[in-house]
Amino acid sequence: MSVYLFRLARWAFRRRRLVLALWVLAAGTAITLSAVGGGKTDNTFTVPGTESQQATNLLKEKLPALSGGQTQIVFATSGSIKVTDPSYKAGIEAAIFNLKKVPQVGLVTDPFESKAISENGNVALGSVQFEAQPTDVKESTLDAVKAAVVPARDAGVQVEYSGSVYPGWNQEISELPELIGLLVAFLILTVTFGAFVAAGLPILTAVIGLVVTLMTVSALASVMTIASTSTTVATMLGLSCGIDYGLFILARHRNNLLTGMSIDDSVALAAGTAGSSVVFAALTVMIALCGLAVVGIPFLTVMGVAAAGAVLVALLIALTLMPAMLGFAGNKVARFISTPLRPGHHENVAQIAANEPERTFGATWARFVVRGRVPLLIGGIAFLVVLALPALKMDLGLPSGSSKPESDTSRKAYDLTTANFGAGFNGPLLVVADGVPNAAAAAPITDRLAKIPGVVAAAPMAVDNGVAVIRVTPSTGPNDDATTDLVNGIRDDRDAIAGDSGATILVGGTTASNIDVSSKLSSALPVFLIVVVGLAFILLTFAFRTILVPISSIVGFLLSVAAAFGAQVAMFQWGWGQHLFGITPSQTISFLPLLMLAIIFGLSSDYEVFVVSRIKEDFTKNGRAVRAVERGTGLAARVVTAAALIMFSIFVAFMFTDDPTIKAIGFSFAAGVFLDAFVVRLTLVPAFMAIIGAKIWYHPKWFGTYIPDLDIEGDRLQHEFDAATAVPPADDPTARV
Repeated sequence: MSVYLFRLARWAFRRRRLVLALWVLAAGTAITLSAVGGGKTDNTFTVPGTESQQATNLLKEKLPALSGGQTQIVFATSGSIKVTDPSYKAGIEAAIFNLKKVPQVGLVTDPFESKAISENGNVALGSVQFEAQPTDVKESTLDAVKAAVVPARDAGVQVEYSGSVYPGWNQEISELPELIGLLVAFLILTVTFGAFVAAGLPILTAVIGLVVTLMTVSALASVMTIASTSTTVATMLGLSCGIDYGLFILARHRNNLLTGMSIDDSVALAAGTAGSSVVFAALTVMIALCGLAVVGIPFLTVMGVAAAGAVLVALLIALTLMPAMLGFAGNKVARFISTPLRPGHHENVAQIAANEPERTFGATWARFVVRGRVPLLIGGIAFLVVLALPALKMDLGLPSGSSKPESDTSRKAYDLTTANFGAGFNGPLLVVADGVPNAAAAAPITDRLAKIPGVVAAAPMAVDNGVAVIRVTPSTGPNDDATTDLVNGIRDDRDAIAGDSGATILVGGTTASNIDVSSKLSSALPVFLIVVVGLAFILLTFAFRTILVPISSIVGFLLSVAAAFGAQVAMFQWGWGQHLFGITPSQTISFLPLLMLAIIFGLSSDYEVFVVSRIKEDFTKNGRAVRAVERGTGLAARVVTAAALIMFSIFVAFMFTDDPTIKAIGFSFAAGVFLDAFVVRLTLVPAFMAIIGAKIWYHPKWFGTYIPDLDIEGDRLQHEFDAATAVPPADDPTARV
């Protein structure tokens, strides 16, 4: 592999104008397709095969007016002012009248007719049932909804919205986190390289790759459903992996230059050696992300594929565009910043790193790890285990209005509804009875539902075409375990509830759908973990031709991801981050564990490959196992540290958004990367390898016979290159003139 990468990089270097033009053309094409397609991502979660989805499909077929999304509208006054006071009531009634004329609206519930008025008279609950699914409700329809309630607002009534569809629900995600992440990445790279050109190149190439990825995803969104979170995850990984992969090749190239190698040879050799590690690291990440498809949930599959696509583009950019850009940069990547206070400091640091790596801080850390390997291994494992303990109390669910910022309309609606009616009114269930000829036949079913413990009210919404839709209001909130028990209880007793009517009872609606999604995601975790870990184990075994290295990598990953889970539960579920980050305590997002397992496993394998390949490279040359751990870890430490800090910074930047889902994803990824890079890959893995010694590289004879040596560390390439570029002695008759 290293030989092919060497040739590819040399080709890209020598035809750099063509390579740059092709990537610019790819970016321009993606931008054009995105603009023409006009696709938009959305926040809809559908899970085929669940009962809530069956209920939706049945309504689409027989009662389409009630098959779409819902919006609950909260009309509120304060103090002694009542919503039933003539002027306020008139404003609300005018709003209800206007809502009934809005396109795509199938049913509007009048709070005065349904008697949905709070005991203190300050709050009235209306609802809008759309004929279209949330993703298909047009922006013009939402604008019309806002315009329809103007009479209520003009009368002095506070109007707030919640539900699966409401004005402003599909908010654009700010680009600020990406800009912050890029700025921090530039600062880290400037400190690492001490040169502006070297610091800017990985960022420039990563941004080009990110544009290609995001514009392609946007173009695809015009013909398929893509969740908004998909672009966020793709952005996180596209930027971080793009910068990291370019960084590893650039760092090796600059070291080559500082040892006196020509630019042409240096670029090709850097891609052939460090590039092999980049390829295996990227493949591991992509395997983990594509493994999300085994869960069988469309939005997760699309999210994984989109993120894997971002990583693939980052890989191709690193192997082709980076060598081309290094050709344009020439010796500028080694042109150092000079300051009056410390003239020549950055150049001295770079020369030491290239020619005397044993004098670097990374080498000092590696020697410390090797000397204290036993206590460090025990202490590090204990630290991660303690940090992971809160994960035992993880409670999975999908975010509701209660987790939104206090300024968000859905949070205001949730709080007003909870305070005046009860938490259950924020998440009513839709019980669909198929085979009910008329309202009289639906009445006994409604009565039985109303008598179930945990049900506050049950009322028919519509009976038509042999289908009855009954709104069931729980006494507990949509994310409460008791609500889950109620949904499961209704499903278990559906025959008794149907009675002699012979009707088929299905429980649907947004709350039931969220419960179904969480249940399916939880049950998919073990299968996903086995598939992804198994495939990655095979890949790493092929890469390093040993079994102990993949085993240590997987165990280290499990420790770091468990610790990240624990930190996430403490900060978001227990509320430890409420004052620090403005986080409202809520359940752990049900798809977050799967995403973390996929992404943190992939990234942890990145660092494993980069560190262990340097260790194996030194061991192959010198045959001294413990010494190889010291030298290999020392050589990799500086670049891995910079790469991990860049990823950490980009993930942390996403915590500065208002969306609680994005906050949770950003924090969890940041914690996972930090713990895995610094505690596991740069401490526990070297300590373990130093304890095991040369046995870490053992493999059976049959393995060495039948499994090809992929030369991930580029050892054979280096030998061939050294032999080809060696200068013959002057008295050698074969010496070339």
